[in-house]
Amino acid sequence: MESLLGNRILLREFVEEDWKSVHAYASLEKVCRFQPWGPNSEADTKLYVWEILESSKETPRTRFSFAVIEIRENRLIGAAELNHVDREHKSSELSYIIHPEYWGRGYATDASNILLDYGFSTLGLHRIVATCDPDNSRSAKVLTKLGMIYEGRLRDHLWIKNRWRESSIYSLLEHEWREKNEIVHPKL
Repeated sequence: MESLLGNRILLREFVEEDWKSVHAYASLEKVCRFQPWGPNSEADTKLYVWEILESSKETPRTRFSFAVIEIRENRLIGAAELNHVDREHKSSELSYIIHPEYWGRGYATDASNILLDYGFSTLGLHRIVATCDPDNSRSAKVLTKLGMIYEGRLRDHLWIKNRWRESSIYSLLEHEWREKNEIVHPKL
């Protein structure tokens, strides 16, 4: 089982029993307001976790989903993933979701930074993208803090909850990630 350690959080692969912790946030309306899913029923959440477990067995693997564990409390507080990993074009999509009790504390940023490092350093990716609803200012703030560059808006491209949704698209290239980390962590 793969895990990635940060200062305050651990990203670890999901296990079947995690569905209850996932359901604690995935069943909440405010968590899935900008998502194409939810609020989840127990069956929806169990299916989500099952799909993650199945995708982790694929070769080559195109989805790297991790449970976000708050280390101090040893509590599952969310999920973060690199999805649609395209080895030919060296690209992927970043996503995250955090339990609302932990919003505003930097956990989405921490989890995303760990995954960006994993994507560029371990998977050898060149480009990682992320999207968010233009009205989701919290997510846009996270993506900006990560150093991702706003590329534009995809107009009416998703039919979600009986309306067309637009998405703001952000990206980060491998050399930008390396340059950012050189500034933050200069070599001695």
